[in-house]
Amino acid sequence: MPTFNVPINQSHFNLNTSNVAGFFGGDEAIAAMTTVHLYRGRRWLGWYNSPGSYTVAKKFGQLANSRLWDGLFPGPNLTPAEVFGLDGKPGPRYWGVFSGTDITTTGHLAYLVEQKTREVQPEAEVEGRVTTPLSITIVDVGDGVVKHLDRAPMMSIHHALLAAIPITISLATCAISAASGDWLAFALIMIGVISSGISCLVMGSAQLEFTSVKEAAPGVPPADGVLLMPTDVIIIRGAEKDIDPITKGSFCLKMNGGPEFRRIGLCSLLLLAQFLIQLLLIPQATTFGQIMFISSLAASWAYNSFLSSLEQEKIQINILMKALRDPRMLKISLKNRAAQAVFACLVLGDGARRPRNSDFKPKEVLQCIIPNETRVWNTWRDKVMEELEKPEEKAFGLDFICDPPEFRDDERKLLTSLFRDAQSAYRGYQEHIHKIRYIPSSPNEKQVS
Repeated sequence: MPTFNVPINQSHFNLNTSNVAGFFGGDEAIAAMTTVHLYRGRRWLGWYNSPGSYTVAKKFGQLANSRLWDGLFPGPNLTPAEVFGLDGKPGPRYWGVFSGTDITTTGHLAYLVEQKTREVQPEAEVEGRVTTPLSITIVDVGDGVVKHLDRAPMMSIHHALLAAIPITISLATCAISAASGDWLAFALIMIGVISSGISCLVMGSAQLEFTSVKEAAPGVPPADGVLLMPTDVIIIRGAEKDIDPITKGSFCLKMNGGPEFRRIGLCSLLLLAQFLIQLLLIPQATTFGQIMFISSLAASWAYNSFLSSLEQEKIQINILMKALRDPRMLKISLKNRAAQAVFACLVLGDGARRPRNSDFKPKEVLQCIIPNETRVWNTWRDKVMEELEKPEEKAFGLDFICDPPEFRDDERKLLTSLFRDAQSAYRGYQEHIHKIRYIPSSPNEKQVS
């Protein structure tokens, strides 16, 4: 086969490309691989000479579970969902106000809901004494949209299709290397293309599903409750079967070959072999061949960097919101903790949504949000609870304040302030009650592409 002469090959210049053969771009390559289950068609588009093969092999080789694989790829034997970053983040505490369910640490899906509420902009503000900016976000979950072992929706293929750029460049540099007579550079680029493509195809064969409680017990009360964070409170409203996927569910990667996952181990071994072969042999290629090799790596690194910039967590949030059919959310800003606690009680105890003869205890909600055990707070909780349980209009004015003789002056002042905070919360609730009962779709909610 005729070849063309490249003048740079006659020089004594050496690029020493072995330094970037396997280590360069490792973090970006891992981030790109973790998106393989999130984008439609992504598993078929890994045929390019990707950098960072050593780092990728060490990361995903830990999924293979046997003495052989544990020796080659030491580390904890995590689940597929944890290895690919689809599980493992702890969520906030959940407490069901009607069912009494108390989950100290929820799972990954509750964590994603928490992150989503941080993006929602407040639509109203309750005036009052200012201490620490707080908020309450109300989330209305729809009717039975996510069930146990439902397949998670995938994102559009349009981002994955950009893989055509590194694929084309890898194949073009491969062909140009062969045309210049540098068959070693041709082979090294082709090894990278094949090992990356096979690994992406095999690792992307798993199906992303939801796991949750298979079926809620018949007759269970609504699962309306609170997700508690240091400064914010999320109120989730809906039936037990609808809220269980958030509070008790998780992502699951259904991958064949478990628990040993031998195919993943073989793919990691292939990537490790790619690293060693390219590391040892690329210095033997011509200068032009090395330039072609670096060009293919640079194009692949740029694509991997693009995928890693999309932030996998936001992609997961978008997938969850699509599965939940974009539940309506309303965020209310408040100025202090006492007002936040009373406002949460008013929302959860709303007679229009509250089931008849429900076991709703406002004092437990107040105790859950503000656990302070002092006589001022205990007195405040007792009096506020008495008022909240009245069916008629509530009043937390100055005439409502008791004056225990054993209280010091500073305690009386604090108690007065706390009752005024409760009155401010009630006034704000009355102003926004129609929004709270029937949350409209918000144009301010930030969409993740």
